[in-house]
Amino acid sequence: MDAPEYDSAFLTEIANAIRRRHYSIRTEQAYVDWIRRFILFHGKRHPRDMGEKEVADFLTHLAVERNVAASTQNQALNALVFMYRVVLERPLDSDIKGIAYAKRPKRLPVVLTPAEVGTLLGNLEGAQWLIACLLYGSGLRLIEALRLRVMDLDFPRRAIFVRNGKGGKDRVVTLADELVRPLQRHLQTVKTCHERDLQAGYGCVHLPHALAQKYPNACREWGWQYVFPASRRSLDPRTGQERRHHLDASVMQKAVRTAVRRSGIHKKASCHTLRHCFATHLLERGMDIRTVQEQLGHKDVRTTQIYTHVLNRGGLAVRSPLSTLQIST
Repeated sequence: MDAPEYDSAFLTEIANAIRRRHYSIRTEQAYVDWIRRFILFHGKRHPRDMGEKEVADFLTHLAVERNVAASTQNQALNALVFMYRVVLERPLDSDIKGIAYAKRPKRLPVVLTPAEVGTLLGNLEGAQWLIACLLYGSGLRLIEALRLRVMDLDFPRRAIFVRNGKGGKDRVVTLADELVRPLQRHLQTVKTCHERDLQAGYGCVHLPHALAQKYPNACREWGWQYVFPASRRSLDPRTGQERRHHLDASVMQKAVRTAVRRSGIHKKASCHTLRHCFATHLLERGMDIRTVQEQLGHKDVRTTQIYTHVLNRGGLAVRSPLSTLQIST
């Protein structure tokens, strides 16, 4: 099925090209939005009449006048590269001149102590508690946890299969023993909800890529259902079909912010902080950095090495020169 109509035939063509390559709906929405902004920035000129100079001017505008983050500017560039390469079939030069790049700040990740993590988890309950435990106990990204299917949980092997993670990669991560029974109890509740949906004539879940055409009945099978479904059914923005999607990320983000506040934690902690804690606490316990890299799904070990800097910034790593002075307290 084609992508939903946008406000121009050209944007609809871009959306269709994105869908044919099985990109996520979030990527589709982001790319179409950046291309629309690019067109409006240049007075509604058609992109085929523009090129590297106009791309450089737009990206420079984002960095200098809009003061966007480096990751935001890079996403805009990716959208324009996709448009010119795939849709217009006129790839941009690999080295576009004249771009003022946004500076990427070198920040160490926020990490909580084990006691703080325990307090935070104690202020969550239900599905939110389970998701937070997976972020901390398995090092999952939030979207990876929300997209888990029932078939991705291997209780006997204490393993979780992460499908199509960041960069389109699959990986296997550990499942904590402590979460086996809570997850099994949770799945009983989810299965009851799924059975009610089936009885009501629904119960079909979104399937990745073209599996829905290849296996028409798979969308109703228990193994394909989301581990953390939304509380209500909604219309699929691409197909218009009413079904139950996974829990929205904003629900979990709000729950963690509330738990942080109730815990009296004064660090800027979020859902992703729990993933940082997973890596840091494993390294503190002597885990090999290559193993941590595999669990996190990092392509380059240098990305994982940032957690070694977190380890070294504590008070036990460097002896303060103040300790050599005789100071009365």
